[in-house]
Amino acid sequence: MLILTTVLTTGALTLTACGSRDDDSKSSGGGDTQTVVIGVDAPLTGDLSALGLGIKNSADLAVKTANKDKTVPGVKFELQALDDQAQPSVGQQNAQKFIGNKDLLGVVGPLNSGVSQSMQKPLNDATLTQVSPANTGTELTQGNNWKTGDKKRPFKTYFRTATTDAIQGAFAAKYLFDNAKVKDVYLIDDQKPYGAGLAASFKTTFTELGGKIVGTDHINPDDRDFNSVVTKVKRSGAKAVYYGGEYPAGAPLSQQLKDSVQIPLMGGDGMYSADFISLNKKAEGDIATSVGKPVEELDSAKKFIADYKTAGYKDAYEAYGGGTYDATWSIIEAVKAVVADNDGKLPDDARAKVLDAMSQVKFDGVTGPVSFDEYGDTTNTMMTAYQVTSGKWASKLSEAVK
Repeated sequence: MLILTTVLTTGALTLTACGSRDDDSKSSGGGDTQTVVIGVDAPLTGDLSALGLGIKNSADLAVKTANKDKTVPGVKFELQALDDQAQPSVGQQNAQKFIGNKDLLGVVGPLNSGVSQSMQKPLNDATLTQVSPANTGTELTQGNNWKTGDKKRPFKTYFRTATTDAIQGAFAAKYLFDNAKVKDVYLIDDQKPYGAGLAASFKTTFTELGGKIVGTDHINPDDRDFNSVVTKVKRSGAKAVYYGGEYPAGAPLSQQLKDSVQIPLMGGDGMYSADFISLNKKAEGDIATSVGKPVEELDSAKKFIADYKTAGYKDAYEAYGGGTYDATWSIIEAVKAVVADNDGKLPDDARAKVLDAMSQVKFDGVTGPVSFDEYGDTTNTMMTAYQVTSGKWASKLSEAVK
């Protein structure tokens, strides 16, 4: 899941786009108005909707900004946002809906790595570009054998503005060992692709550093009673719990943990949400990592933050707002290149051409240059550690992971 990047300033919004080749394209002024649709897939309802709505709104802001500034004369952007309910089966159905929209040239999302696994193949088969602002499962871009060094890109259409669990887990382990001075950890995951992968990455680096995993366990993310696990944690003598999972289960797990023993719970970007704190009366001292540097600390993010507020969205942009804006912008940048190479018009094989252009996308985002490597991974490996302090997430350390 995760990255907090956006586009710099109005001057950076040099975005060209393409549109429908239909003869019935709408007209505006003296010329034809072409329509380009960008899809958004995220959990807009359910436990993870706080993150999903932030994704939807941030993509919407990017589209509206381009339209408002008339960045591309004669071109109108539209958003098709679908609710995946954080369910892989629904995500797969949404992928088919996106594919069926002939004006749609790219998809932003989803939030969950497990949902993405169900969407990658159909989108790839349709040559439809996908850019997730939140997926961190390493296998999504580097294949199932990445741990052995055998990295192979499974799907050419898949990109992301969030870095991988391999990087996030290593950063978390180093922070807990070196900065928090914790040497004994109890490891828990929710058995989902994101959580299990993140926990495995954490374990590898933590033990390499000399840390000790004093116990391991798995939970059902739909459960809310974790007293049996808490009992095991207490008996283990752990000085912290590392949880690979998301905040709906992480919050009650943390609260029940502190009812028994006063040690912090640490997690990844799936925990980095204001809802984790609102759902957890004893969140103080807990730690989370997330990709990128907090936009609130970046001068280059001021316009994004101000525009988001002015737009009047009732839901916060949350952890992935900036990354979503960048993901949306990267698709438009690719479209811009395609249109420029075709005398200002959309070619018949627009989806294929947009995909080809994605590898050359490069622009200045809020947290630094935005581009993708040979696997479709972001080249931005900035990570931040946060701790709940006085009832709010406070950033403690940001650094690029090499």
